Amino acid sequence: MEVSVIASKDRDLFINEQIRAKEVFVIGPNGEQLGIKPINDALTLASYAGFDLVLINPNNNPQICKIMDYSKFKYENKKKQKENVKKQREGNLEMKEYRLSVNIDKHDFDTRVKNSSKYLEKGHRVKVSIRFKGREMAHPELGRNVLVRFAETLQNVADVEQKPTQDGRNMIMILIPKKDK
Repeated sequence: MEVSVIASKDRDLFINEQIRAKEVFVIGPNGEQLGIKPINDALTLASYAGFDLVLINPNNNPQICKIMDYSKFKYENKKKQKENVKKQREGNLEMKEYRLSVNIDKHDFDTRVKNSSKYLEKGHRVKVSIRFKGREMAHPELGRNVLVRFAETLQNVADVEQKPTQDGRNMIMILIPKKDK
């Protein structure tokens, strides 16, 4: 009998003397079923094993208790919750777009590099795009040079996920944060 979910909140769990049942079904520290025991015998078993008696299912008849290290259980649960929050945060990464032009001024270029650097350090992705206007379409290599220079400036904090590619009047490049920090 494997029990995966013990309780939704720590305060829902009753341990040791907080359990008010007369008889409980006891599960040992290694998952073995010890059978139905009076509460005093179950508490004695738990104390001999050096663990706590934890009520894991109060709705059954008889109620189900497990002999376990309660503080270790709480610690592992907290650790799992932190890990889940971390995974959730990784899944919610955003992508910020910065638009450049073929003839961008040095100060504007440096400002966009600084802003995208901050954004990359937070762990988000950056999409850099150039929109060609009029006769600029005849020289896409100028736009590619601007994007390559942008990536080279940020090479200490970012890797290129997608190299500069042209799609109609736009040229797009995607940067991701460096893995080895």
